[in-house]
Amino acid sequence: MAKYDLFVIGTGLAGQDVAGACAEAGWDVGIADARPFGGTCPLRGCDPKKVLVHAAHVADQARRLDGYGLESNPRIDWDDLMAFKRTFTEPVPDGVEENFAEAGIDYFHQPARFTGARTLDVGETAVEAEHVLIATGAEPVTLGIEGEEHFTYSDDFLELEALPERLVFVGGGYVSMEFAHLAARAGAEKVTVLETTDRILQNFEAGAVEAVAAATDALGVDIRTGRQVEAIEADGAGFAVIAKQKTGEVESYRADAVVHGAGRVPALGALDLDAAGIERTEDGRLVLDENLRSASNAAVYAAGDAAQQGPPLTPVAHLDGRAVEKALLEDGEPPRYEGTPTVVFTTPRLASVGFTEAAARKQGFDLDVKSGDASGFYTARHRRQEHAFYKVIAEAGSGRIVGAHLAYPNAHEAINVFAQAVRHGLAVNDLKASVYAYPSAGSDVQAMLP
Repeated sequence: MAKYDLFVIGTGLAGQDVAGACAEAGWDVGIADARPFGGTCPLRGCDPKKVLVHAAHVADQARRLDGYGLESNPRIDWDDLMAFKRTFTEPVPDGVEENFAEAGIDYFHQPARFTGARTLDVGETAVEAEHVLIATGAEPVTLGIEGEEHFTYSDDFLELEALPERLVFVGGGYVSMEFAHLAARAGAEKVTVLETTDRILQNFEAGAVEAVAAATDALGVDIRTGRQVEAIEADGAGFAVIAKQKTGEVESYRADAVVHGAGRVPALGALDLDAAGIERTEDGRLVLDENLRSASNAAVYAAGDAAQQGPPLTPVAHLDGRAVEKALLEDGEPPRYEGTPTVVFTTPRLASVGFTEAAARKQGFDLDVKSGDASGFYTARHRRQEHAFYKVIAEAGSGRIVGAHLAYPNAHEAINVFAQAVRHGLAVNDLKASVYAYPSAGSDVQAMLP
């Protein structure tokens, strides 16, 4: 039986962080992953997605300026774009493996499952560890509908050899919206988004979502809310997606690919958690203390999407990793998620941090709120971005910024200023006292302050 001070299940960013820190501290560390080493973000998520989305964004900008100083109608070559994307993803697994080897970490290209409180089977190898970290990431939620096997998942979408002409996205969250914008700009003939609730991007500020929805409609993407998908039927001409309206009326949408964008859950099913006595909630989430330690098995920790304590974002995986490092090697320091920004890479980009106005009022805050149309900002006008919005939320009296929600070209950069304000308790006057380059995301921030 192989024995370790720490064994990590999953080679994503959280797993790499903790494994590396403990190995550097002199621990015997092992790590396993049945999938290529590197995790979701570098291989199947934000990094490759951003390569594709950026190309679509550049093409969109050129088209907007056609007749305004540019003469172009750029066409996205899907083959070339995917080849470029692979220059980012293909080196990752070997690079991660080399890092493990240099750090003296034993690595296994095998699945792992618990056989006891501190024991595991890793492929054909029996392992015993003083501590185990679950960092297995997330996987698409199972919808339990007829024809679910016909879904194209986000992993698959990022590996498509050719862009389908007709696409239906099931779910109106950030994955569906980003890919829908990408597909439409890359030349898909028909793009449809089906959302169960009454609006897309449910967790974001309504005004910012309205700006993105208007831009999406102008792009030609068909958003259908209040649609419950009930089945996917395959035939010789592609797929029929069967959806029911709240009125009971049944509709059928034709597609060459049906993309799952209906949410993700922690990837825990293959771990045999019961064998280790690891407690879960009724909906399957791990029960963890403030240091991300299992409430029922003191040897086990979790981090990142598998822990599902903070939003499912790369910065949160790093926050969780550092928290587990401190719990194992120091006195412990729980992760702080406040001030973590989220960006949806549509056009316009949508960015959010802190409370929405409704959530802040529900918490009992007295508020000063400033919101408006950001399409008149210079940074939006020179890009001819017609759909734009901002809202900044501050506590009345103190001026402390508690939320910011942006939908405009510089949203992904400007939100970082507001994220610092939310995380560190800065007030409106603190940001007003700063000096920013003009025109820039920073100067936009000053124009948004209440």
